[in-house]
Amino acid sequence: MELLWEIAGWAGAAAILSAYLAVSMGWLKAGKGFQTANLVGAVAFIINGTFHGAWPSVVTNVAWFLISAVALVRMRPENSPAAVPADPQVQFPGVPDTTGQMAVVEVLTGSMPVVSMPAMADGQRLAH
Repeated sequence: MELLWEIAGWAGAAAILSAYLAVSMGWLKAGKGFQTANLVGAVAFIINGTFHGAWPSVVTNVAWFLISAVALVRMRPENSPAAVPADPQVQFPGVPDTTGQMAVVEVLTGSMPVVSMPAMADGQRLAH
């Protein structure tokens, strides 16, 4: 059983140190993964410290655990909203809505339809 408490201590050290290294090197953001590693590491240190009677370490790691636990609770999404409605399509006056028709053509043919411009006489311009 003593071996189990020693393994817990070393596992806690590995969890906390690897999380700190990963955040310090920029491999990991200080988010849920970082806080979870700290929480697990603190629990392992609490177990190991209690077994050895290392009360300053136990108290420090209880605080470490609480800090990580509060951070994780605060990172939870709050009442995630239901599906956000998509932006409505704008329909310009006088312009027929052909988007549905074009989508059907695209699905059936695998390509977008070609929309041609009316032929204009030489020198004629489009109105702005």
